Amino acid sequence: MARDAPGVAVWLFDMDNTLHDASWRVFPMMNVEMTAYIERHLGVDHAEANRIRSHFWQRYGATLLGLVHEHGVKAEHFLEATHRFPQLPQMLRADANQRAAIRRLPGRKFVLTNAPRDYALRVLRELGLVKLFEGVISIEDMHQFRRIRPKPDVRMLRHVLHSRGLRPTRCVLVEDTLQHIAAARRIGMRGVWFTRYAHRAARRHRDLAMERSGLHGRPGYVRAKIATLWQLHSSILG
Repeated sequence: MARDAPGVAVWLFDMDNTLHDASWRVFPMMNVEMTAYIERHLGVDHAEANRIRSHFWQRYGATLLGLVHEHGVKAEHFLEATHRFPQLPQMLRADANQRAAIRRLPGRKFVLTNAPRDYALRVLRELGLVKLFEGVISIEDMHQFRRIRPKPDVRMLRHVLHSRGLRPTRCVLVEDTLQHIAAARRIGMRGVWFTRYAHRAARRHRDLAMERSGLHGRPGYVRAKIATLWQLHSSILG
């Protein structure tokens, strides 16, 4: 098993709203698909399905977890049904210059996303980012004790790092979601808060942690706050 070299950072990048602007079209369409799924499988009307989707997101951090825990929904079925996106190329928006910023970083690079692997790979291919990363750690990799444990589950973070021979103190998590950064910090990782798309995301998800800290502040567990990936090198290695 390969080990991260001493003194060289291991970069773990979130994908949606970090590597691309998911709040532009992907997240709105994802919410539509999730609400429709709940309507079909729980037999409720649209308004109730929308309420359940939002409630589970607030309570569990992911609509999927609420459906699995409270309704016995199969995670694989839900993820496949809600991430098809036949028009995905037209739904993506990202700054092509960010590729050069990622390429410039020394060390190993992974994508760490709560999204399913097939969708994640499609996004990375469309954005021309696949070759910049050593691997994709997706929600399919986030199982422990026969239960799905996506970000921000601390046990899952320890598990996925250990399974790849990565030491938390050598890892930097680049994320738009503060709860995920806080969890990573608990196991010794450094966290970078990427805020480029944060205003739209905060409005859409009513991100309470983001509202409490304010987009103009920086919580103590955040190593750096950046609006472009070009700032990563100086904020962590400078």
